[in-house]
Amino acid sequence: MSKAIVIHEFGGADVLKWEDFPVGEPGPGEARVKHTAVGLNYIDVYHRTGLYPLQLPHPIGMEGAGVVEAVGEGVSEVAPGDRVAYAANPPGSYSEVRLMPAHRLVKLPDAIDDRTAAGMMLQGMTVQYLVRRTYQVQPGETVLWHAAAGGVGLIACQWLSSMGVTVIGTVGSDEKAALAKAHGCTHTVNYQTENFVERVKEITDGKGVPVVYDSVGKDTWEGSLDCLQPLGLMVSFGNASGAVPPFNVTSLAPKGSLYVTRPTLMTYTAKREDLVASATELFDMVGTGKVKIEINQTYPLSETAQAHRDLEARKTTGSTLLLP
Repeated sequence: MSKAIVIHEFGGADVLKWEDFPVGEPGPGEARVKHTAVGLNYIDVYHRTGLYPLQLPHPIGMEGAGVVEAVGEGVSEVAPGDRVAYAANPPGSYSEVRLMPAHRLVKLPDAIDDRTAAGMMLQGMTVQYLVRRTYQVQPGETVLWHAAAGGVGLIACQWLSSMGVTVIGTVGSDEKAALAKAHGCTHTVNYQTENFVERVKEITDGKGVPVVYDSVGKDTWEGSLDCLQPLGLMVSFGNASGAVPPFNVTSLAPKGSLYVTRPTLMTYTAKREDLVASATELFDMVGTGKVKIEINQTYPLSETAQAHRDLEARKTTGSTLLLP
């Protein structure tokens, strides 16, 4: 029996319950993982609220690191004693011990400790696919990145800066602006006091940017489209402020024949070879020091509800860990 955070209904942070949850022995293709650290991500809020529905009751959480305790029949990817990490379905990382499909686990190199891994797998591989595959950002280009002081944002600012890319990042306070700049963000825009569309046009001499990375959603959607160059790409990969409302696709034409995509990490890492390639590139970026993972908050796993409240109130920066 393991302790886990389980939801029995959708709703606010109060629906997160710390309770016993059976684990059992791994079946064919499965591995049992004892967590040493668990990552907190906004997708967990979507599962909790029912925006991304689960069959209840269900433990939640998409990211973790730990040690393989046992494996089931046919498992070749990992072995007992391996240090591993993941950012993958099915949800359930908010737990002391869990079963995972072995093909979703990646072995950790010696240079990456468990807490760093748990704070970077989902966010770091998200950055990897966004800047290397969804839109292949080139040195010398300028991009707009919303929520630049968040966990994904801080990794992205460093990654893009190391590539010679100019990053315009939106933030919600002067403190977050300083944090983003310290991690490679070239220009910061405080959306509480500035109009980010006007600032982007000012910074780019009216040209706009070829790509916008937007995890905020409803509040920034229209403005983000207005920041794009003709033939620019709107990458909507989250909706922290709420879901993007329905829109008329013909509106993309007068704005410059724009492209829109709604990518997910799970699609980009569905094939194991893509998962391993993404994780390997992330490990290299962190191992060489080009990207440093900022773990700025930790909570006991039993106090996950408070971590969710702080995340939704935008009180967190960088990565947040839940510790079993």
